[in-house]
Amino acid sequence: MGKQVNDGWKIVNGNGNANGNGKLNGNERNEISSFQSLSAQLWRAVTRARKFNDPAKTSTFRMAVNFRHRLEPKMDAFYFGNAIQSIPTVATVGDILSRDLRFCADLLHRNVIAHDDATVRRGIEDWENAPRLFPLGNFDGAMITMGSSPRFPMYDNDFGWGRPVAIRSGKANKFDGKISAFPGREGNGSVDLEVVLAPETMAGLENDMEFMQYVTQVV
Repeated sequence: MGKQVNDGWKIVNGNGNANGNGKLNGNERNEISSFQSLSAQLWRAVTRARKFNDPAKTSTFRMAVNFRHRLEPKMDAFYFGNAIQSIPTVATVGDILSRDLRFCADLLHRNVIAHDDATVRRGIEDWENAPRLFPLGNFDGAMITMGSSPRFPMYDNDFGWGRPVAIRSGKANKFDGKISAFPGREGNGSVDLEVVLAPETMAGLENDMEFMQYVTQVV
């Protein structure tokens, strides 16, 4: 089954092209976030574990972007609605694996920064002109979708039983390549990851020392 998309905006790719008119916003921040770096590490490690034979094959990393502060005028930070859009970043398997971590992190960073007011409104307008359901899944075997956020204070929820032991998001909307990120239970900037992969890919990831050196073993 071919790759499916339902968003109207362009993507940053291995050539470094930006959204819309090909330019980044004037208020671009040059600093790559720790979450973008973590996402890049996952993109490289999962792609490596999938053992693709064709370096020209494209891989897509899709992540949710909060657009409350991206709109002009800005939305209230406590707006309760679903104010996110899922944006795809694409690169070839060869580039992902042969170039360093910063290459992938920079692609993700540039794509997030380029997702401005005009881009958000264009995506909404495109959907209004042709409404469709958002396709979830890994349609070409090379997709990764990052969900949730380590900014959400999940472990602060206390329903009378004390601090949660662990956070899980259930089995809905899960597929090969779906990753959910939560703040780490121990704090200090740690991140809990819920990773769904095909068995052979998961085995490859668990034996990837470049990746596993950053993983804390839970006893």
